[in-house]
Amino acid sequence: MSDAIDALRRHWPEYLIEAAGLGLFMIMAGVCVMLLEHPRSALAQAIPSADLRRALIGVAMGLTAIAIIYSPWGRQSGAHLNPAVTLTFLRLGKVSPADALFYVLAQFAGGAAGALLLAALLGGWFTLPPISAVATLPGGPGEVVAFGAEVAIAFVLMSTVLATNASARLMRWTGLRAGALVAIYIAFEAPLSGMSLNPARSVASAVPSGLWRGIWIYLTAPPIGMLLAAELHARLGRRTPCAKLHHDTDHRCIFHCEFAGMPAREITP
Repeated sequence: MSDAIDALRRHWPEYLIEAAGLGLFMIMAGVCVMLLEHPRSALAQAIPSADLRRALIGVAMGLTAIAIIYSPWGRQSGAHLNPAVTLTFLRLGKVSPADALFYVLAQFAGGAAGALLLAALLGGWFTLPPISAVATLPGGPGEVVAFGAEVAIAFVLMSTVLATNASARLMRWTGLRAGALVAIYIAFEAPLSGMSLNPARSVASAVPSGLWRGIWIYLTAPPIGMLLAAELHARLGRRTPCAKLHHDTDHRCIFHCEFAGMPAREITP
């Protein structure tokens, strides 16, 4: 308990940043989906192709993720914005248990706050179909396929993050690669699972929409996929310098960080 209190006292700015980051992501997701999918939106009417509209949403959300990761706030907190990401770095020994606890709580709270804010401002335009508070729901092939798809995309994303972040030469591109994958997943994988990748993001949408169908998928599959990636990363003997998606020396680091001692070359085999 004393460790948790001490962590809260010293690291509360990072926790608030995580909450604000996912809240902002949810707001941007809601606005983008409403503009491109609501039947009364002029933009949606001007783009008849559902595939093209989904691709544009993917680009917008990928750019949003990149902007958050490389922002001053994202450089301070590490821009996890996702309980599955935080749990992965906990497994790899880069995050303390107390920090992981407060990161996860902040992510759930921030995501829900962002979705509830939009619900309060826009009412049924945001919470009712076809927007449904941008809820993540299993696609036509069913829940088993949705579960497998979520595990797979989470595994690929975290494998990419860990491989890129382990290189002194490449780690500055981690956020760009993660954002690009978010865009690709929304464009091509969303019809299978709704493209969550994030338990807090799915719960945030379910709170105002009331759509909890398949929530077990989004609470379990992303952590499973990312933890499998962490397990493979560890078993291959690869190092994880830090839990930040983008590291710099201008913002403090609260993690078990080896960034300062990294050589200017690959540190993975």
